[in-house]
Amino acid sequence: MTAPLPAPPPADGWRTFLWLWSSQALSVLGSAVAGFAFTIYLTQTRFPLAEHKPQLAAALSLTALAWTLTATLSAPLAGTWTDRHDRRRIMLACDVLGAALTVALLLLLLRTDTPLWTLVLTSGLMGSVSTFHGSAFDASYTSLVPRERLPRANGLMQTIWSLSGLVGPAAAALLIGVPALLRGHAGPAWPGTGWIAGLRDGVPFAYGVDALSFLLAALVLSRLRVPPPEQPAGGGGARSFREDMAFGWRFIGTRRPLLALLLTFAVANLCGSGLGVLEPLLVKFSLAGDWQARGSSFQAALATVSVVQSVGGVLGGAVISAWGGLRRVRVLGVLIPMVIAGLALSALGLSTTVLAASAALFVMGLTLPAMNAHSQSIWQSQVPGHMQGRVFSVRRLIAQFTSPASAALAGILAARYAPGVVMVAAGLLYAGVAALQLLNPTLRPLGDSAAPHAAHTG
Repeated sequence: MTAPLPAPPPADGWRTFLWLWSSQALSVLGSAVAGFAFTIYLTQTRFPLAEHKPQLAAALSLTALAWTLTATLSAPLAGTWTDRHDRRRIMLACDVLGAALTVALLLLLLRTDTPLWTLVLTSGLMGSVSTFHGSAFDASYTSLVPRERLPRANGLMQTIWSLSGLVGPAAAALLIGVPALLRGHAGPAWPGTGWIAGLRDGVPFAYGVDALSFLLAALVLSRLRVPPPEQPAGGGGARSFREDMAFGWRFIGTRRPLLALLLTFAVANLCGSGLGVLEPLLVKFSLAGDWQARGSSFQAALATVSVVQSVGGVLGGAVISAWGGLRRVRVLGVLIPMVIAGLALSALGLSTTVLAASAALFVMGLTLPAMNAHSQSIWQSQVPGHMQGRVFSVRRLIAQFTSPASAALAGILAARYAPGVVMVAAGLLYAGVAALQLLNPTLRPLGDSAAPHAAHTG
């Protein structure tokens, strides 16, 4: 059966999207604060010595692996659940669960004898919650945003992800330093702050901010209406949950250009997803001579490179939001930034100073909004709204199934080799595969059709 043309979004759809975007932006920013604080906890509190490098690499790798593995494997379930249930309620439930898990992690970090496996388990649960939330959020766009504004909406989302990397490290560093600041206060202790000064560091404050941001996002979302996508007339009869989970695979498997684009992203994620493990190690060991010579600290150096990358991301997101992206041959907006990002990753691996590493990360940050916004626009134009939960979940699984392997490999390789060497090899593979796809003629028409899903069935 032929799917109908999608119904126009409600008159206040764009305004509702902006409220939804801004409320979820609070949660993204809060999670960025907590994420940076967690990295500082592992590198400075849990494994502070040079001889702890193998244990640190393992801890960074295991927690990242737990998050990415559960996030990836739960994607088909999350997508099917999204298409079968109210998307607003799914997001609301995930915000509340996110707050609860954040508080649990806060309590774990307050203990001095917290087993590493509990941190790994909590990271995995948060990855699954994030996938369910992301599936519902991504599938809500086309119910709210006019088709011509989809690239702009995608640009706004890319901007907030980049902005979180800009605000997160600075806010986390400030919160982490509060107890030390109070302990070093020369005068009388401020009333009621004695317990704060007695804390080892301010990492729990960062998690408190994250929990509050989840709750604020849930409060705003509870006041919004997110309309369900229009279902095709006659729907083809009731399908089982298993059939719905298999639908996304069939949809993508019969569309070779979309599958080729996804496999390119899989390679990109294999090469780039280990950066969360490798970047702290690069700063702590390979760049130590530079930041020590300048009288700086590991925490300040890591915050610097993270912030500079996010500045590039914010700038790239602002450009794509104002411009709206390519209208034709949109796939070039994905592949060309990929080539540049891969070369920048190799340059990062060759860096010996914080300045050089920051420059490479700035370029990587600049390219991410363009590639992701163009990719999202392509998929939104190719997949009917009532199918997006199921199809987008399989899309996420195929594109990101290499991310857990990347996190694991990064930890294994970084324990034996210099992190810079691993980055150079990964960057060259990243750029090479994207460059080869520029020569693939089947990818060129992606996103160019005015009514791409007129012949879709189901």
